[in-house]
Amino acid sequence: MQTLNPACPAGTQNRVSIIGAGKVGSTLAHGIISRNLADVVLLDIQDGLPQGIALDLMEARGLEGHDRQIIGTSDYADTANSDVVVITAGRARLPG
Repeated sequence: MQTLNPACPAGTQNRVSIIGAGKVGSTLAHGIISRNLADVVLLDIQDGLPQGIALDLMEARGLEGHDRQIIGTSDYADTANSDVVVITAGRARLPG
């Protein structure tokens, strides 16, 4: 098992899949790509949510100075060949 190098040059093909595009998952995705650690696959069962977050993060990459790719998806097949998988999805909290 290899560790992700925090100083990965652009074009290095590390890939992290994040299961759950809520507040924790989307913040983690932003942190990973903004530090140029890896490309990210952001997956959520709520179709449209991960795609929208990925689009926002892709549009911001020019300001942040990285060229990492982020894919938003609801299809687990898109997580194939990931070096790391992080599960942030869980049961939503109930009021009270």
